[in-house]
Amino acid sequence: MWVGPCNDSDDRLVALSRQLPQDRLLTAREARACGLRPEDLRALVRAGLLCHPMRSVYRPATLEDTLPLRIAALRRVVPQDCVVTDRSAAWLWGAASALAPNDHLSVPRISVFAPPGRRLRNGLTSSGERILADRDVAEQEGLQVTTPLRTVCDLARLLHRDQALAAMDSLSALGAFSNTRLCAELDRFRGYRGIRQARTLAPMTDPRSGSFGESVMRLRWMDAGLPRPECQVEIPAPNGSFYLLDMGLPDERFGGEYDGEEFHGPEQAEHDEHRRSWARDHESWTLVVARKVNVFGRGQDVERRLREAYERHRSR
Repeated sequence: MWVGPCNDSDDRLVALSRQLPQDRLLTAREARACGLRPEDLRALVRAGLLCHPMRSVYRPATLEDTLPLRIAALRRVVPQDCVVTDRSAAWLWGAASALAPNDHLSVPRISVFAPPGRRLRNGLTSSGERILADRDVAEQEGLQVTTPLRTVCDLARLLHRDQALAAMDSLSALGAFSNTRLCAELDRFRGYRGIRQARTLAPMTDPRSGSFGESVMRLRWMDAGLPRPECQVEIPAPNGSFYLLDMGLPDERFGGEYDGEEFHGPEQAEHDEHRRSWARDHESWTLVVARKVNVFGRGQDVERRLREAYERHRSR
């Protein structure tokens, strides 16, 4: 049960909150410039009219808590010798698929690493120590951030293999490095945790992957022992243009599609069925269509389905 601050009426607290800007973060110094004392800020936080995500930074309760907003908060207080790393760095560079599954449902902590001997301690960051070379760091949106190449090396080593390949695909799509460059860069991490996984995944990385789910389905495809597929395979369409298949072997006319919930809802079903029927009936393709339940979790069966479908296709 909330107990209001002593000697502060609701009307006075609302009036105090209106003295502050409602469309952005502000620091304690900026709040003082608006006429609020430290005890006023504490009262507003207790009343739920102001949020205090980290030391010296405040957010109006009416302002939605988002990842860009947390980055803006860090920009105000993170020391210059600290570096944003891992998924957070990938997101800052524009690789959205590098975020963890369901991170869009709750705002994740931001990975920020300090030089050896220090770590940040606040409610917004996941911090630790990491040794970085000068060439591993660049400035992005006013923060020191690991470069796309260093970021992909770290994520390839440290994430679960499903999430790692999806992040690698997404970072690769930025065009900042090639698979050859990535494989060569991994040599400097010999003996590091997860380097064997990173070396296995690096040659599979493909910038044409269309989504997190497509990346993971492609990994299941490789696990099934099938030849490496191409992403975004073009097939002729009846109107003279072309359709795209998520992945496939063009010479053998065998492909796979991942129907994620975001892009393949009921409104898309008719178009998907028309496109796939054309591929099967007029272009002689064999297609394996998978949904989330087929690719993720204990009941996943797409690896078996791909292998069996490919064997039947080859036998014909």
